[in-house]
Formats: sequence, structure tokens, C-alpha cells
Amino acid sequence: MTRKKDPRTARHPAPAGQLPAFTPVPRLCNRHDGWTPLRQIAFIEALADTGSVASACKAVDMSTVGAYQLRRRDGAEGFRAAWEAAVDLGVLRCEDVAMDRALNGVEEPVFSNVEQIGSRTRYNDRLLMFILRNRLPERFAEGKAKGMNAIDAMETQRLKKQWRKEWESERANISAAEVTASINRKITEIRSRVEGEQAAQWARMSEETRSAWARFADLRERDLDAMAADEAARALVNVTPQTKALPNMEPPGPRKPPPPAVPKTRWTLMDDSFDP
Repeated sequence: MTRKKDPRTARHPAPAGQLPAFTPVPRLCNRHDGWTPLRQIAFIEALADTGSVASACKAVDMSTVGAYQLRRRDGAEGFRAAWEAAVDLGVLRCEDVAMDRALNGVEEPVFSNVEQIGSRTRYNDRLLMFILRNRLPERFAEGKAKGMNAIDAMETQRLKKQWRKEWESERANISAAEVTASINRKITEIRSRVEGEQAAQWARMSEETRSAWARFADLRERDLDAMAADEAARALVNVTPQTKALPNMEPPGPRKPPPPAVPKTRWTLMDDSFDP
């Protein structure tokens, strides 16, 4: 039974022009089993093929610890730039691997009583939908934004913090007069937009509608004037100079004597003159 070669560890020469030329990191002693210039170039090419530092180190028979130490050394600027370019190229090839798995599936062995009796191809529908939503969001993601990976999420958080600091610094330098001017400017813009919409709507009306509207405006003004005049006349009739000057006094004339007192016929224990 022949197995497919894992594309994550497959070694292919990197296409010309996709990896930048770099000067290998200088070494104090050139050992044949160390990070020689040829081994550094082979490591960068393997990293571009696989996108994995561990797989690239395994391809050149070196340790990952040594690779990271080499990247931190003085004079490794070109090596670090080539490293970053190789990682970016490896990520693109990882997308191709994901597409291949989503379309063709992954071959899995089938065991029975600890003995392999065959194999089967397993398809990952979730991986397929993930690729479709990110490649064609307008068709498969209902117009929503693409899903972000970890790097995109970190960059988004960094930009949010940066924009927050910029907004706070700008807010601290804004005076009350500038805020008032900004509000007035927005109000003016809104008023201009509304007036423009009203003018455009009036222009689309027919002559009959315009005449009816003008007649309605005249009748409304007439009725409002009549209502105001009526209210003013009622106020003059109901409010006289005497009532204005003496609102709470009786009209002039002889005062009437008080009514005679009614003799008391019922007594209670609370009365002072109670005599049983």
C-alpha cells in the first residue's frame, strides 16, 4: 500500500525570487556539523516549504534551539529577514494544504483486532466551509467579515489600543468652544440636508398639489388669526378693571347685618356651660 507524502514535510526547491538573498550569519569556527552557510540556506528553503521551524530543523539535521540562537546573533539581520519571508511563504503553502485536505480528504487506516485491514478517506466539511467563507465571504458568509486568525486578532487589539490613546489625547486638547462649533456645524448640515430634501420633494409635486397646499396654508393662517382674536375678546369681557384691582373684595354698598344667633338646644359633656 502506497501512502501519500505529507505536504507539510515535503521538500521542494523554493521558486526563484520568492525568498530574499541574504548573507549567512558569520560563525567563529566553521564546523562541518554546525550552521554552515549551505545549511543556513537549506534551512530557509525548508522553512519556506513547510512553514514549520521544527520540520525545517529536522530537514537540515539541526536543533530548534540552535536555530533560534542563530537568529539572535549579531550580524543575523539578513537571516532574520529571510526567516520572516520563509514563514510567510510557508503560511501560503499551509493554505494550499488545507485546501487539498478539504477537497480530497485524509486517508486514515482501519484496524481490526490490532491489525490494519485497510484504509478509508475522511472528509472535513467544517474545514471546507471555513475555506469557502474566508475565500468567498459574499457568497458563503452572508457578507460578513472574514474570520481572523491569531495574528489578525493581536493586530486588531493593538490598533484598538492605539486608536483609544489617540482619541483620548485629542479629546483632552478640545475646548468647549470647539465642541460647540462642531455641534452647530452638524446642526447646520442636518438643516441643509432636510431643506434640500423638502425642496426636491416640492419640485416633484404637480401644480394641482402645490395650489392645494398654498390654499391650505392661507386657510390655516385665517383660522389661526380668528382663534387669536376670539380669545382676546373673551379675555376683555371676562376681566374688568374692578376685578383686576379688587379680585377678592365684595362690591361696594351698605353692609348687611349678621344673621341672629340660633339658641343652643343640645349640650354635650365638652361644653363649659353644661348643667345637668
